Amino acid sequence: MTRKVSRTLILLRRWQRRAARFVAFRVWLFAILIGAAVGYAVIGFRAAINMISSLAFGQTEEMVISGAASLDFGRAWAAPVIGGFIVSGVLMLAERFKWLKDGRGQSVAEVIEARAVGDGRISLRAGIAAAAVSVISLGAGASAGREGPAVHLGATIASFLDRHFNFSAKDRRTLLGCGAAAAVAASFNAPIAGMLFALEVILGNYAISVFGPIAAASVTAAIVTRIHLGNFPAFTTPDYGASGAIDVPLSALLGLLCGLVAIAFLLSTEQMTERVRALAKRYGLPIYVLPPLGGIAVGLIGAFRPEVFGVGYEAVSNALNGSYSLQLLLTVLILKLAATAITLSCRFGGGVFSPGLVLGVFAGAAFGVVIGAFFPESAANPAYYAMVGMGAASGAIMGAPISTTLIVFEMTGDYGITISLMVAVAIATLMTQVICRRTYFHWQLSRRGYDLSEGPQGVILQTIRVRDVMETMPTGTPLKPNARRIRAGQSLGEALARLDAYDEPGLPVVNSDEPEIVVGYLSRVKALAAYNRALIDSHIEHHR
Repeated sequence: MTRKVSRTLILLRRWQRRAARFVAFRVWLFAILIGAAVGYAVIGFRAAINMISSLAFGQTEEMVISGAASLDFGRAWAAPVIGGFIVSGVLMLAERFKWLKDGRGQSVAEVIEARAVGDGRISLRAGIAAAAVSVISLGAGASAGREGPAVHLGATIASFLDRHFNFSAKDRRTLLGCGAAAAVAASFNAPIAGMLFALEVILGNYAISVFGPIAAASVTAAIVTRIHLGNFPAFTTPDYGASGAIDVPLSALLGLLCGLVAIAFLLSTEQMTERVRALAKRYGLPIYVLPPLGGIAVGLIGAFRPEVFGVGYEAVSNALNGSYSLQLLLTVLILKLAATAITLSCRFGGGVFSPGLVLGVFAGAAFGVVIGAFFPESAANPAYYAMVGMGAASGAIMGAPISTTLIVFEMTGDYGITISLMVAVAIATLMTQVICRRTYFHWQLSRRGYDLSEGPQGVILQTIRVRDVMETMPTGTPLKPNARRIRAGQSLGEALARLDAYDEPGLPVVNSDEPEIVVGYLSRVKALAAYNRALIDSHIEHHR
């Protein structure tokens, strides 16, 4: 009897240890708290955009096209220009008080950076300032999305709430993902997609230990928004009739088209950003003069075609309902691409998911109109292809095919396009990756010196610094002028490359400001040991 009791106790302790490994109850509790807080924050964020939009166009953001169309040309043009001046004022303050890094708006890329190369923390002041920039920009008609800034706001709230509770770095990254998942779930009324977006894009893994808290935060945020805003899909799906076998191969062709659209978007945004930056540097222009200049261009485009203003959800609904001709679909597609590139390159706040939806819907609807002329009886109507294009273009731009596919399902409430949507998203994403070799977010991070294309092992080599692993030495030790050395601020990857190039077992370490004074010593053995330990920790985090 005693032996059975002892055996039972041993089994219970073993199960307890295993459960504690996978279920951190404090993390779950904070995940639910973060989900509720982010849900209310997203509701407030959307209300603030609607308030600015009502002042600028006489209509809320959801009806900005109708509002802008009722205004005269000058008033419609002036809205983004005035908004640009206000954004400039915020950026000027942010630069003076160091609120925003490099004086730019914040979005998904900053959250990925905080997870991958930071300590899982985001400044509260940066989050508030970035949200203010995005509210003013989107309310004034800048052509961008609200979901990216909402993700950053959600991650900021998560970082603020866990700040004083001594969470480990792994738990902080998990809670950061909880904030992002909650923001997507609240923005789209799509809890499943919110969860997968955080796992796929923000955290970059599907570990069992993070799955539960992310799901809890996403569901909680969705419940909050459903209580206050109702349980409705973002778009009402029109009746597109029965789809046939021919629609799957035709959707593969649409995937190629959406891949081209995504490539055009990525390249145009990249080139526009680099040219604007070069011109500003050439003429000595501060960053806060860029938004008014961008507002002038966006205002001219929007006054001509109001469909480019704002997030563009009214344009998406109109295209799904067949309100536009083929010529108008192609015209708005080109103008929306140009307006978004100008918006993002001129320091307005906003994300890329909504523009991706608009571009995909217009490309898909145009494709459907053309296909309908050749296969009037056998192919589905343009609304079918518009919904397929919606997911294909946005998924390729963000590099998030799984979560984007589910977002389209949950936004439309229509699962009849499953096969066609998966085929189109896969082809568009593959095509974009082959040609551009990186997503929009990874391009943003590459401009800051981070290459995430090699996965966790590449990030480790970029983020661990020599000062973190070197053996410290008494200060004041002199070094010969021509002696080989490495700097304390160099990355572990750079240090290992230099040790290999010199074929040295180790090198003295100096600071950049005093290159002749030795402050430490880094051996090859110690550098490799630190790298191996970091790899093991990363593997555990990504797979347990």
